[in-house]
Amino acid sequence: MAKRGLAIVFTLLGVAIVLSAGAFIALYLVFGRTPSVPANSMLVLEVGGDLSENAPTDVVTYLRGGRTPTVRAVVEMLHKAKRDERIAGVLLKPTGFTSPYWGKVQELRDAVADFRQSGKPVYAYLEYADDRNYYLATAADRIFLMPSATLDLSGVATYAVFLRGTFDKVGIVPDMHHIGDYKTAVNAYTEKTYTPAHKKMDEWLNRDLFEQIVRVVAEARKKTDPEVRTLVDDGPFLAADAMTAGLVDEVAYEDQAMEKLRQSHETPMGTLDASDYSRVSAASLGLNTGPRIAVIYASGAIVGGKGGFDPLNGEMVGSDTLVEAIRDARKDQRVRAIVLRIDSPGGSATASDAIWRELMLARDEKPNRPLIVSMSDLAASGGYYIAMPAQVIVAQPSTLTGSIGIYGGKLVMGGVYQKLGANIESTSIGRNAEMASPARPFNASELQKVESQLRAFYTDFIRKAGESRGMTPAAIDQLGQGRVWTGRQAKANGLVDELGGLDRAVAIARARAKLPATGDVELVAYPRARSFFEMVSDGFSGGSEAAVSSWLSANLSADERNALRALRGPTSMFRRGEALALMPFTYVR
Repeated sequence: MAKRGLAIVFTLLGVAIVLSAGAFIALYLVFGRTPSVPANSMLVLEVGGDLSENAPTDVVTYLRGGRTPTVRAVVEMLHKAKRDERIAGVLLKPTGFTSPYWGKVQELRDAVADFRQSGKPVYAYLEYADDRNYYLATAADRIFLMPSATLDLSGVATYAVFLRGTFDKVGIVPDMHHIGDYKTAVNAYTEKTYTPAHKKMDEWLNRDLFEQIVRVVAEARKKTDPEVRTLVDDGPFLAADAMTAGLVDEVAYEDQAMEKLRQSHETPMGTLDASDYSRVSAASLGLNTGPRIAVIYASGAIVGGKGGFDPLNGEMVGSDTLVEAIRDARKDQRVRAIVLRIDSPGGSATASDAIWRELMLARDEKPNRPLIVSMSDLAASGGYYIAMPAQVIVAQPSTLTGSIGIYGGKLVMGGVYQKLGANIESTSIGRNAEMASPARPFNASELQKVESQLRAFYTDFIRKAGESRGMTPAAIDQLGQGRVWTGRQAKANGLVDELGGLDRAVAIARARAKLPATGDVELVAYPRARSFFEMVSDGFSGGSEAAVSSWLSANLSADERNALRALRGPTSMFRRGEALALMPFTYVR
């Protein structure tokens, strides 16, 4: 009987092993095998959504859109297609970007322009032509616009939300304090409208971005800047009017556009979907091989600890996680240079300082390895703070950066409790024990402590920035006081060294590491990609946050989530009373 039982058990185990092996083989055949790429293929590349810098770190994001390529994945796909003799051209299909910023779109446009240097054509098909979609499409040789679509090229608008009137109605007192007239993050809580400095800053940011758009469109469509400005004032355009104005080349449905492209080539081109082509390894084309360069990603608001995911504010950069990633890169003796890729509005002052310190150690250790920064959409306030150790800072023209400043304080909720018939009383020992009291504003002694802390951090900020940029603290103060700049403005002011994307930063790192000018390099991403099992495990431990995030994504539009984000405030991500090096929140059209 015992032998028979063992036989059954071993039989079942054998069946399980065979079934598992079969499942793995099937998965490999479906997903793992390199796809066949026919000669003379046209790569169909759809780009849009919420472009992220690196792979999802939480299960909700993974399941919601984890298969959406990262910015780097799209760029590397174009690099492969440029070198791949089987790819004869690219059909670019922008589908709409959810991010309100422009740096990543400029990164993609640069990659399309680089692909065209191969001599292969790029065509763009627009079913929805807002300003970002159109901006990207202007890198193509020809632009097709769907007949029923409109070209929404009509300028740049910024929207700021002021909650002081709402707070007054419900009994909330914003006891917030800051250094610098342009450190306007607190204005959302303390003001009912723009301050003069706040309005001035939004105007110069919008003006510079507008001029960047005009210049690119004018150059791509062979027009003068004044002609494009006039056209923008006449927008939006019906499809036929956009063609008459010379902003697009043809009005056609997608099947009609494809037929025209087939007829225009001597050898008919077949189409290849980007999701299939993504499985072609870069190494098979001689890319991403050779000497190793570490690319450390700092994406999201900077917080203490491990970081994670906030349902409204998205990914958070944990100082512990990033410091560990920097140390891992330092330990790898094969790493010849380090590139820090920043997409962050800043956050906790102390967490930013912890990351700054580890980057200084990485920069100064022997043997010296170049440390270069590449800025994405955002690298402001604490995001700029962690950029300061770099020997060279590279930003996109539209990157929002600077915001050298600090703020802190609290929202006093005592009035809300009173309106609801509740009462808060305290028992404490120590003169300043009740600094964090939710029931009342700071008293004179407490306020002196808060202002002293903010002033000390700001003084240290401008000192370190001065040492980094070869300026005096006084000169940095003139550029600081919370001022936000575009990357182009920051370069003119000496806060940024060069304009470009991650590829430009890697090229600089390569040259400074004295690597051969020919051949390729291997880019190694830090922190390491998390497995699906790790994300699921963390998802169970933080199930309520995951559920909230999923519900928000499914039931609210991007604008509604932005409104909730402004009302809730970013301070919910940080420790009570923590000083913040965080850029102001705005809606950017």
